[in-house]
Amino acid sequence: MSAARDPRPLTGEPVALDLLNTRWMYEGAQQDLLTDTDGLAVWLAANGLEGFTADEATLRHTLRARDALKAAVDGSRTEGAAAVDTVLEHGRIRPTLDTQGPGERAEFADPAWGPAWLAARNYLELLATAPDRIRGCAHDSCILHFFDTSRNGTRRWCSMAACGNRAKASRHYARTREG
Repeated sequence: MSAARDPRPLTGEPVALDLLNTRWMYEGAQQDLLTDTDGLAVWLAANGLEGFTADEATLRHTLRARDALKAAVDGSRTEGAAAVDTVLEHGRIRPTLDTQGPGERAEFADPAWGPAWLAARNYLELLATAPDRIRGCAHDSCILHFFDTSRNGTRRWCSMAACGNRAKASRHYARTREG
């Protein structure tokens, strides 16, 4: 798998949700981009994180963050919060000052935790921005997540072209079959 080709059906979500979307359904079977370091390289490139090494340690930590985020988004808030907090223990934000003015920089004792930590940190940012806009696709067989940026906040599908269209087609088929 090359870093240029990302096989996932939904990309471009905030990094926390994009990490969750490294698992998706295809023809009834769950797919997983993060089965090896090549898949990790694809995910890192898709999120502008090429500065991190796609090695076994980074993959292990990134998978741990994905599980923590999954627990926080889809499971128990208590267990999810503890799991995300465990990932967050591996990095910190350092305030900085340079010629452009004040800023901040993420620091990690072990750089292999960088992508995992950044995804967990992004989840906190999403929670602070609009926690009710973090959603799972409403289609029964879809496991993708998205951040609803629609004006009225009523987006239900990961993609109107895919899951939204399938749901509409199913409803239409059911109506025409009844008639």
